[in-house]
Amino acid sequence: MTIRHHPDDSMLIAFAAGTLDLGQHAAIATHLAACPRCRRLASAMEHVGGAVLENLPPAPMAGNALERVMARLPEIDRAAEREPSPEMAAAEIPGLPKFIRKYPIGEWQWVAPRVHLRRITLPEPSRTRVFLLRSGPGTKMLQHSHTGIEMTCVLSGAFKHEGGHFGPGDFDLGDATVDHQPMVDDGEDCVCLVAMQGDLRLNGILGRVMQPFVRL
Repeated sequence: MTIRHHPDDSMLIAFAAGTLDLGQHAAIATHLAACPRCRRLASAMEHVGGAVLENLPPAPMAGNALERVMARLPEIDRAAEREPSPEMAAAEIPGLPKFIRKYPIGEWQWVAPRVHLRRITLPEPSRTRVFLLRSGPGTKMLQHSHTGIEMTCVLSGAFKHEGGHFGPGDFDLGDATVDHQPMVDDGEDCVCLVAMQGDLRLNGILGRVMQPFVRL
């Protein structure tokens, strides 16, 4: 598997620093699970961050720090009880990382002809929606842009658009500056993990007609 498309360095730095929201963190971690190159870069950035922290002067803890931690223990226990077994979460999807399989994943829902999604419930609130998107062979999406940031990690199959060709392990970023029309390769379904903020902005006459009916 040759991976040609990666998150940029600023995204890997944010991942290593823990400043991404949970949905975007999950998308970058999904790419790292398939990409040794980016795993090495992220690890190096974490080591640099650790070295910086070691050289910082110590800061006193709040006087009630222990009490605050102890007060949260029942909440943590309840979250652990809700955690589903890995078998409950889309075991049939190739390329899906083990940590994603632990989250509740819904059933396939129709979005458009030959396009379906499964919503992923994250363990904590996030501004980013995360879901699996499956598109049939040869599917041509409507031309669109984005009102927010969309991170796409290819799990199986492949697609192409104006930005290049994307196969298993590849990472694609869409935002308000991107206007593209993805088309799935022939031969097999394309399944992606998508982390999305905002909405799609469909273009053209057909897009404007379909806009009220498309919700990802």
